[in-house]
Amino acid sequence: MRPLKLLSTLAVFLVSLTVSAQQVRLSDKELYNAIWAMGQMYPEGFTIDLKTLRQPDKGIMVSYKDTQNSFDKKSIPAVVKHAREHDGLVGGWYNPENGKYYFDSTRMFPEDSLAAALAFARENGQHTVYDAGKGINVKSNYEQKDCRIIFDCDMGSSTDDLFALMLLYRYMDMKRCDLLGVVVDRMGAANADAVDVMNNFYGYPDVPIGLERAGIHDPKVFIPYHNVAYARTEDAEKLFKQTYKSKDEYPEGYKLYRKLLAEQPDHSVTIASVGFVTSLSRLLQSGPDEYSNLSGVELVRNKVKAIYAMGGVFGEAVEPDYNFTQAIDFSLKFFELWPKEVDIIFCPGEVGDPLDYRPEQVIADMNWTDCHPIKWVYQNVQCDTGQKMWDPLAVINAVEGDDLYTLSERGWVELTPKGETIFTADPKGNARYQLPGDQEWCDTVLKYIRLMAIQH
Repeated sequence: MRPLKLLSTLAVFLVSLTVSAQQVRLSDKELYNAIWAMGQMYPEGFTIDLKTLRQPDKGIMVSYKDTQNSFDKKSIPAVVKHAREHDGLVGGWYNPENGKYYFDSTRMFPEDSLAAALAFARENGQHTVYDAGKGINVKSNYEQKDCRIIFDCDMGSSTDDLFALMLLYRYMDMKRCDLLGVVVDRMGAANADAVDVMNNFYGYPDVPIGLERAGIHDPKVFIPYHNVAYARTEDAEKLFKQTYKSKDEYPEGYKLYRKLLAEQPDHSVTIASVGFVTSLSRLLQSGPDEYSNLSGVELVRNKVKAIYAMGGVFGEAVEPDYNFTQAIDFSLKFFELWPKEVDIIFCPGEVGDPLDYRPEQVIADMNWTDCHPIKWVYQNVQCDTGQKMWDPLAVINAVEGDDLYTLSERGWVELTPKGETIFTADPKGNARYQLPGDQEWCDTVLKYIRLMAIQH
C-alpha cells in the first residue's frame, strides 16, 4: 500500500499544477512523475495538456495506437515524446482487470466531430472515445456490424420521434447502421413531409418513406409540429428541402414494409417501432403481392430478427399504454399475429420519464445553425409540455444492443382489450422489456442524445 504521506504530497502537487499551471516549469523527470501520479489519482481516466498542464474540459479524446501498449512508469517518456511530436496531449487510465495503468498519446477532436473521432479510433484500434465536456465514453468498434433498421414512428405529435430519427442519421454517419426506410403510422401527408425534411437536412434524401392511409383518425396530438415542412423565410422561400413532390408519391406504409423486407437477407432486419402499430398490423394481415409471394406473417418470420417497440406498462402497475390504446383494434391484431419466433423488446414509458431534454437546452445545443428543423420546431411551437426522450430508447437499444440496458427475464406479453400489457415469465418467451435505470444511467443517456444533437 502506498504511504498516505506520499499520496498527500502528490495531491498537493497536482492541485498546484491545475491552479497555477502557467507559473510551473517542470523538468522531464518531474513531468513523468506527475503523469504517473495522475494515473493513480484519476483511475477512471484523465487527459493532460503538456503545454498548460491542465485537463481539457471539452473535446473528444482518442488515443494513438503507437502508444497503446504503454502501461508502466518506464513507458511514460516515450508517450510524452510521441505527444510532443503530435498533439501535446497525454491520457491515462487504470485497468482493474489486470492491475495496470495505461498511458497514451492522445488526439483531441472538436465535440461536434464525433464521426471523425470514431473513424480515427477505428483506424487506431481503439474501442472507445471520451467526450471530456460531457464525461462519457462512446464505443467505436461498430463499423462492421450488419445492422439494418426500419424506423416506424407517429411523427407529428411528440418531438421524441424527431430525436429518435436524428440518432439513426448519426448512427449512419458513424457507419453503425443502415436505415432501410421510415414508416409514418400517423395519417396525414404533412407528417411524412416532416420525415422527408429530416432526411434531406441530415444528408439522406433517398431514404424511402411510407405513409399510413387506413389507420386511426384524429389521434391525440401533443405538439403540433407537422407544419415544419412548410416553414418559410421572410421572402416566402421554403426553409427546408424535400425529395417527395406530392403526397401521392408516398407508398402505403405496409407496402413499403413488404418491399423492404423482401429485398433483405433472412433474419437481418431490426424494426424500431416508436408509435402506433397500424402499419405493422396491416403488414401482418397482408397477402402475396408484387414484392413477395409470402404472407405478411411469413415475411416477418423470415426477415425480421427483432423489434424494439416503444410501449407497454410493466412491473407492479397494470394500466393501458398510450401507443397501443390509440389504435387498439390494430394493436390487438398485431399481438395476435406477431410470430412467436421473433423477439420483441418493449421500451416502457417509465424508462424514459426522467430523460428531460429541456427546450432551452435543445435550442442551445443546436446553435451551430440558424436553419435546423428540430430547432425550428422548438422555436416556433410550444414544446414545454412534459415531453421526455422516450422514443430514442428504442433506437439506442436497437443499434447499441443490450449492454447499456437492464432487461427483464424472458416471457410472453398479452395485450388486453383495454390496452394493458400483461407479462408472463417464461424462458422460452419472445418478449423482454427495459427496466428503469438509476440517475447516473439517465444522465449518461441524455448526455449521449445531446452529443448526437450537436454534430454537424
